[in-house]
Amino acid sequence: MTTSLYDSIGGHYRDYRRPDQRIAAVLSRGLAGARAIVNIGAGVGSYEPRDRTVVAVETSWVMISQRVGCTHPLVQARAEALPFRDDTFDCATALLTIHHWSDIEKGLQEALRVARQRLVLFTWVGFTNHFWLLDYLPQIKLVDEPMFPSIGQLSSWLGPVRAIPVPIPHDCTDGFLCAYWRRPGAYLDEGVRRAISTFSRVRDIQGGLNKLKADLANGVWHKRYGNLLQQEKIDFGYRMVVFEDGAT
Repeated sequence: MTTSLYDSIGGHYRDYRRPDQRIAAVLSRGLAGARAIVNIGAGVGSYEPRDRTVVAVETSWVMISQRVGCTHPLVQARAEALPFRDDTFDCATALLTIHHWSDIEKGLQEALRVARQRLVLFTWVGFTNHFWLLDYLPQIKLVDEPMFPSIGQLSSWLGPVRAIPVPIPHDCTDGFLCAYWRRPGAYLDEGVRRAISTFSRVRDIQGGLNKLKADLANGVWHKRYGNLLQQEKIDFGYRMVVFEDGAT
């Protein structure tokens, strides 16, 4: 996991990355029956269930310092070298984090080693519907998609998995990349962008942002994409991926 990245961009992460209860509900179904959970790449603890035993694993002190109100034990460690015995937990979770690991395959194998029953990932598999922001910042697609393993790649590392689509609601409270698809002006907010790791990797964005600002002011954005304002949720490629022994 990339400590230095979140030590530099994560200072106000908690202000913009609040857990969305609809995403939490999908995660809860994936965790059914698991009582002891290790949350790898735990960040500020947004989706950690309160009614189960959870141990959080995080590398960044900046993120750890924002775990206000989180009472779960926390270990500062890397996904690729978890300091736990085999089969310590029922389930391992890794939520919008594996693309930051230095060795995704090794991190997933470590998760399987310490979790006796199940692994639940919240991840992204690429744009499954067109995202209008790419019309302004096409470099996002080139930078982001290679960082995330496909479902096929995950299956080759883990074995058969269930991939559950997680459509993003228009008022999503967890401010990851596609969360503001119906709130275009949010992408002009530097605070919003700093809570989205994508913007730490893409370059030369000011021209696209200036174009977006102008199109919002002159009505061009609404003319081109106004139909989105009638939609409640869209599938942008986010998936809850579940692996367990005997999964088909």
